[in-house]
Amino acid sequence: MGDSRVFVGSGRKSARSGAGIVSRIRLENFMCHSSLEISFGDWVNFITGQNGSGKSAILTALCIAFGSRARGTQRASTLKDFIKTGCSYATVLVEIKNYGEDAFKHESYGDLITIERRITESSSSITIKDHQGKKVSNRKDELRELVEHFNIDVENPCVIMSQDKSREFLHSGNDKDKFKFFFKATLLQQVSELLQNIMNELTAANAIVEELESSIRPIVKELDELRNKIRSMEHVEEIAQEVQTLKKKLAWSWVYDVDREIQEQSAKLEILKERIPTCQARIDKYTTMVDELNEILKSKKTDIAHLMEKTSEARRMKDELQNSLSVATKERLELEGEHSRETNMVRNLTKRVKLLEQQINDIQEQHTRNTQAEVSKIEEHIKKLQDEVDIAHTSLKRHQEEESAISERLSHAKNAINDMSKEIDENERRCRQLYAQICELQQRQTNKVTAFGGEKVLRLLQSVERHHNKFNRPPIGPVGAHVTLVNGDIWAFAVDCAIGRLLDAFIVTNHKDSLLLRACSREANYNNLQIIIYDFSRPRLHIPQNSLPATNHPTTLAVLHTENPTVFNVLVDMGSAERQVLVQDYEVGKSVAFDQRIPNMKEVYTSDGYRMFYRASVQTTLPPHRRDRTGRLCCAVDDEINLLQNEASKVKEQIQECRGRKRLSEEALRDLEEKCLSAKKRRLNEDRILTSKQIRLQGMKDAYAAEQNAGSEPNVDELFKEISQLKGDIERKEMILEKIAVKMTTIEERAKDLKVSFKDLCDSAKEDIDAIEKAEGKLLLIEEKIQTAEAERVHYEGVMQKKVLPDIKEAETAYETLQQKRQENFRKASIICPECEMESLGDFAGSTPEQLSAQLSRLKQRLQHESQRYTESIDDLRALYHKKERKIMKKQQTYTLFREKLNACQKALDLRWSKFQRNATLLKRQLTWQFNGHLRKKGISGQIKVDYEKKVLSVEVKMPQDASGKTVRDTRGLSGGERSFSTLCFALALHEMTESPFRAMDEFDVFMDAVSRKISLETLVDFAVTQGSQWIFITPHDISMVKPGERVKKQQMAAPRG
Repeated sequence: MGDSRVFVGSGRKSARSGAGIVSRIRLENFMCHSSLEISFGDWVNFITGQNGSGKSAILTALCIAFGSRARGTQRASTLKDFIKTGCSYATVLVEIKNYGEDAFKHESYGDLITIERRITESSSSITIKDHQGKKVSNRKDELRELVEHFNIDVENPCVIMSQDKSREFLHSGNDKDKFKFFFKATLLQQVSELLQNIMNELTAANAIVEELESSIRPIVKELDELRNKIRSMEHVEEIAQEVQTLKKKLAWSWVYDVDREIQEQSAKLEILKERIPTCQARIDKYTTMVDELNEILKSKKTDIAHLMEKTSEARRMKDELQNSLSVATKERLELEGEHSRETNMVRNLTKRVKLLEQQINDIQEQHTRNTQAEVSKIEEHIKKLQDEVDIAHTSLKRHQEEESAISERLSHAKNAINDMSKEIDENERRCRQLYAQICELQQRQTNKVTAFGGEKVLRLLQSVERHHNKFNRPPIGPVGAHVTLVNGDIWAFAVDCAIGRLLDAFIVTNHKDSLLLRACSREANYNNLQIIIYDFSRPRLHIPQNSLPATNHPTTLAVLHTENPTVFNVLVDMGSAERQVLVQDYEVGKSVAFDQRIPNMKEVYTSDGYRMFYRASVQTTLPPHRRDRTGRLCCAVDDEINLLQNEASKVKEQIQECRGRKRLSEEALRDLEEKCLSAKKRRLNEDRILTSKQIRLQGMKDAYAAEQNAGSEPNVDELFKEISQLKGDIERKEMILEKIAVKMTTIEERAKDLKVSFKDLCDSAKEDIDAIEKAEGKLLLIEEKIQTAEAERVHYEGVMQKKVLPDIKEAETAYETLQQKRQENFRKASIICPECEMESLGDFAGSTPEQLSAQLSRLKQRLQHESQRYTESIDDLRALYHKKERKIMKKQQTYTLFREKLNACQKALDLRWSKFQRNATLLKRQLTWQFNGHLRKKGISGQIKVDYEKKVLSVEVKMPQDASGKTVRDTRGLSGGERSFSTLCFALALHEMTESPFRAMDEFDVFMDAVSRKISLETLVDFAVTQGSQWIFITPHDISMVKPGERVKKQQMAAPRG
């Protein structure tokens, strides 16, 4: 060893094994040591050296290696203070043995455990290695577990008594300090603190439990009140129970009533089915009869066929004669018709001749009777009539002017009324439009989504929700529901005008989803839905500043906010919202749109909805086209609703006022129509008068002209010519009649001959014909019977098909309906209660469902009357009571469990306190015994008194040379050596009461004289060897009086360098 020398005493060295014994310690850059390595024996180790040689650093290094804090060593405030001046790190390495029964994780570490603690300026680390030097762990928990396993408490002065603790302990005469030393060394302080902390925790827990228990007392009181209230409502519950019982009876009575109907229907069905064999028997009977008659008919037809063959020639001749007779009769009838027509024409021509001859005679007689009239009288009459015509014409003109004036006034009045009607219609349309806007805004107050499609979009969203599993990604929409305005509602209308159509749109991620969404829109009756296909996985677009319009006015995108990146991207890519500039008014908009020529700007929208844009050299301004004046993104619509309601009220007032004016105008119009009608009647009357007078005047003029031409004879040549032509026609017709008469005579004779021949033929074939006719009569009779039988068969088949079977089918259908009704009633009744419960409810077979229903209604009225006394139902109260009871019971059980656990903890704590006090008393007695045992080695006796209440420890020593036998109660009254020895005895007594694999003491003999030091050293060595643990003693004094041996190892530290 470079920095120390080792002196090993003579004698045989006996090896000793154990766990937790320090075998070696190595320091590097620690305190005053650059590099120090010391090996320790298993029993007693003495380390000597001059002051400043770094002896105390060994104990400090042990404390640091086993996890002590810097302040716990009383040598530094931080770990970096232990680094040697001028160095950047320090290392402490301690090796402890690990074999035997008490070995710590021997399978991991082996026989040797190395603890290395490295300290730097900024941190420190702990490394625990095995016997091969391999790292096993670097966790502090592992070191804590190792220290607890070996019971190494470096802060216990009985384990490591540092230089400062030695001086403080040996020099101090304060009883409280001795008590603290004793209390800490025996671990009573640690146990006391633990028990006190537990007591504090229990006190706090008791307070919390008490507070919890007090918190449920009002609820317990409420439970008592509820219980009393429920008891008072038991009568109501009985009625309610009776109502429930009646409900059950009523439910099952419907089932039993249907059972009765099923039985009746089943009996009816059996009766109907019994009609089938009867009806089928009759059908079979008439079928057999038809078959038999058909056989007879076939036989008769064969007989008739044989007879027909015999009479075929006679029949043929008969048919020919009959046909010839028919032709002759037909020709005769035709000739008779033609003869009759020609006769009528001759008669008419004769009448015409006579009429013309009478007309000629009348004309000639009239010409003879007429005489010449007085021309002057006719002319005067004509003049008088002309004057009357002029007067009537003047009056007619006046009435026409009057009618025209009234008609013009009437037209103006009608136009005014039409204008009023149009105004009323326009105002009513405006009123309906305003109320529609009010309704839409009110609907938007309850559901914002309705602003972007109304009820249709709600139906569409419901359809999408029903089919949401079919979509690859759920559709986003409407877009307007995913955006909001940033700076209030000032730009609501402008934004709606700018991207209004996009606000109604839906976004899907692929074409398949768009087809599915289109099907959902058809299902919701939402036509013309705008669907945008956009990739949902695209991140939110980043728009560089140089791509935005260079203006201070906001853009549409700037005033909108959305959390959805897809909606944001669609507004940019599909709506160009980042290039739409919003301005306040029309003039500013014109300046921005047309004068400034701002780059990256697409369109300008004013706050009142005007749209302005510049394309090539064309400037375009479009007025607002939306009727909504607020915009669908507007949040506060109450003011707009009030404005619209006020405007609607004003429009209604205008409508009422206009209707009043219209009524007055219509009354005036009716007066004008009456005046116009009266004027028209007067005008028509005058027109008729004028017309009649004009006719009279024209007739007079025509008569006057006829008189002027009446001097010549009448011309009747044409009439004579016509008479001559008619007489020629009469002669030709008479010739034709004679020819027809001849033909008729010839045909009559021929017909007469044919009749005679036919009669002769019939007489000759009469027997055969009679036989045939007789057979045909029988055949007809058989056919009638067949028809009758067939009719009967068809009748009964019809009865079977149209009556019996349909009745059976109807009955079966009714039976199945009753069965279904029974199943449905049974299902409903089973929901109310199972059928097995009906036996316990009593017999109610005599009660019909109607009677039970009436009884139930009466009970319900009674229940309602009784229930009006209470605001809540008993079920609600019971539910509330059980709910609170469960809640409070759970809490009470929990709090009771808490209290039981706290009581158990308190009981355990009291038991531990009693054990602690008993152990403290035993330790006090043991300390006195051990102390006396060590004092006797020097011939001294003494006693230690410990007062746990006052927390003091007093040492009483009786010196042998004191003849008076007076006991020294204050160790400061002793000499330095005596006080050091007595204190050493006190410390050794404490050592015997503690366990540790090793112990260390630094400068334990600082106040002893040579004699006391010798006695103390002998005592310490004997005690260490006897006690059995490893001891490390550090002293600057001479220890040559200590005899070296196999269990004693002495080492001397190198002198400090100047």
